[in-house]
Amino acid sequence: MKADKIALAIVDDHQIVIDGILALLKGYDCYDFVFATTDPHTVIERLSQNHVDILLTDVMMPGLPGNELAKLVKQQFPQVKILALSMSGAGDVVDEMINQADISGYVLKNIGKQELVTALKKIAGGGMYFQEDVLNELDKNSTRKKQLPEVHLTEREIEITRLIEKEYNNRQIADALFISERTVETHRKNIFRKTGTNSVIGLIKYAYEHKLIV
Repeated sequence: MKADKIALAIVDDHQIVIDGILALLKGYDCYDFVFATTDPHTVIERLSQNHVDILLTDVMMPGLPGNELAKLVKQQFPQVKILALSMSGAGDVVDEMINQADISGYVLKNIGKQELVTALKKIAGGGMYFQEDVLNELDKNSTRKKQLPEVHLTEREIEITRLIEKEYNNRQIADALFISERTVETHRKNIFRKTGTNSVIGLIKYAYEHKLIV
């Protein structure tokens, strides 16, 4: 990656989508476009030859769907952050991407330029970005499932969960709540244990499903 630039790679089985993304981001000199391809089977080899910060991947691709590709990428290149692009924000589809691959975000292909830039900036900084329409569909999907187990988080743990969703680190949470970092770490461990989750994205999904974040 060039200094102060975010190295991007794009995979989508439709060239017109790739062209559209490149057109949207044209003029932003903070991005370094490493490669773009319509063949998902070439992505692993290309990642082995090039440094990439964020991979934008289609979800519905013949031969190698996005969830399978994302899983392979995270296994071999865990440092690469993945932003899923899709025509569908259906809750089941999003669930697959979240549960099977450690993605950093999910947006629809009708996304506007400014929102795409915002998503990439947040993900590059270590955060996550899920388009509002996607979160709404994820929420609808959860209401169609069986009643979820009762939540036993304390008010403080819920408060910390909401700050985690806002991408606060332990120090920022401690400062915001006037508690020590060690106390924050203890709360985080308890939150993950109680919710049965082992990653931030899993926790955020849990929080939305249980109406802890509105």
